[in-house]
Amino acid sequence: MIIKVDRNYLEINSIKELNNSKKPSEHCYLQLIDPPDFHINKFFYKQIGKDHRWVDRLSWNEKNWIDYVEDNKVKTNVLRDKEDPIGYFEQIFHFEKKSCEIAYFGILKEYYGKKYGGFLLTEAIKNSFINGIEKVWVHTCSLDHKYALKNYQARGMKIFKSETVNLNIN
Repeated sequence: MIIKVDRNYLEINSIKELNNSKKPSEHCYLQLIDPPDFHINKFFYKQIGKDHRWVDRLSWNEKNWIDYVEDNKVKTNVLRDKEDPIGYFEQIFHFEKKSCEIAYFGILKEYYGKKYGGFLLTEAIKNSFINGIEKVWVHTCSLDHKYALKNYQARGMKIFKSETVNLNIN
């Protein structure tokens, strides 16, 4: 079956444009996964992605995952509340272009509606503006969480490209 999917690309070009979201709990913190551990990326990708048609990496073998997370341009951060994992984001830094893509971003379903998403995005954007980065960007689509686009815009990101694509779903 073919469905139409609306895709939006958003960017923020200065940390000064960021609209911070408050920390939802005094016990939450961000953890950089260093050294990289593909099991963490794979866990979040599958758990968050199952409701949003994240399918491109489902065919990856262990070597694909390891090669991806061990790339020096890729960084993974996990949001925790006490020790509970809440969500994550993956960044791909393109220092030669002075840009950073937030490649994957999301929170686990049981934490929806508890203000973790806004805080995690705030931290993702802050952590992307390092070492001369001048543009942070992301893309989202109509298959993502219903408030994903609003969250990106609420943090100060602006749409720079929109498109509608046909997606073949089985």
